[in-house]
Amino acid sequence: MDSLISAAARALAGGDPLRALNQIALRDDAPALALRGIAMAQLGDLARARALLRRAARAFTAKETVARARCVVAEAEVALAARDLHASSKALEAARETLQRHGDTVNAAHARYLTVHRLLLIGRLDDAEAQLDALNPDDGLPPALQATHQLAVAGIALRRLDTRAAHTALGHAGQAAERSGIAALINEVNKAARALRVPAARLVTHDQDRPVRLDEVEALFASPTLAVDACRYQVRQAGSMIELATRPVLFTLARTLAEAWPGDARRDTLIERAFRLRQVEDSHRARLRVEIGRLRKALRPLARLHATRHGFKLEPLTGDVAVLARPVEDKHAPILAFLSDGEAWSSSALALALGTSQRTVQRALDALANAGKVEALGQGRARRWVASPVLGFTTTLLLTAPLPGG
Repeated sequence: MDSLISAAARALAGGDPLRALNQIALRDDAPALALRGIAMAQLGDLARARALLRRAARAFTAKETVARARCVVAEAEVALAARDLHASSKALEAARETLQRHGDTVNAAHARYLTVHRLLLIGRLDDAEAQLDALNPDDGLPPALQATHQLAVAGIALRRLDTRAAHTALGHAGQAAERSGIAALINEVNKAARALRVPAARLVTHDQDRPVRLDEVEALFASPTLAVDACRYQVRQAGSMIELATRPVLFTLARTLAEAWPGDARRDTLIERAFRLRQVEDSHRARLRVEIGRLRKALRPLARLHATRHGFKLEPLTGDVAVLARPVEDKHAPILAFLSDGEAWSSSALALALGTSQRTVQRALDALANAGKVEALGQGRARRWVASPVLGFTTTLLLTAPLPGG
């Protein structure tokens, strides 16, 4: 490796892409192309970065398997930054195995962290944790990868509402990021730490409606309060949980009853919200009785439902009743939550992360675009969607994970 390539590599490792480009900007040999691709990725030109990395992979000879594998890992990282979640995970795994086999443990670990990050984005927490358990951050990894490891630990803990573990991991990540001296990594840790300090949802009770942080949500779910979680479509109390994500009518009824507590919810209101009807007929009242019976059976471990003169009343076995609502009540709030991370998402990546069809996501994006809430960049298959974040809120951490097989 010549001196210019070495200098450029050191600059990139230190997070200084401009200094790296000063060394190799006019070169078209394979190592220079690879480093130029990484530099363009650090500067945010992801399309140019992918093109350069692919050229570099083709330019390396068949015997330079390690260099080719490194290009695959770098391109996978760019794809992840571009929210191309359909990029081949098999190619990344093959590259990781090649690097591990040839003793490049640092880049092999980096490849595994990319896999963990992708699994986190699509809500597969158990798989992400299994991948993470195969890594030891103290096993000779540089500070940047130690910070990456702790960020992944914190990401899993945040989504599982273990704020104490998340706080500890973010503290370790901050220390490692400072040792690395990479400004972008330090900013990433600070951004993750912000999720612990800002509101993540709204708590709605019979006498108040206020924003709550993740630690307050964690305390709510551990308390005797019967919480109807409108972020994950669950009913929770003191560690117990009833899943209603696949039963939207029952969840809507449960939320309406919870919002009316300690009073009762009128039958017409329940029918209008659960069945989306304005003209109520006798057949709708009969259907309501059927659905209330199903909800009564589902909530039996935690609450009772009683018929009143005007409707139905929710009565928890213990404690009060509260609704945990999203910061922004919008029909397409889950999509807005993912777009609020500031990255450009494709409709296919959003569909994968949400566990729904791409056509459903595309219709929602068109509606949001017409309302001026999202903006499209590019055309055709290169089209990406962006939105300004909801200032002062962290939203995606409380979204329901895709269901198995979804």
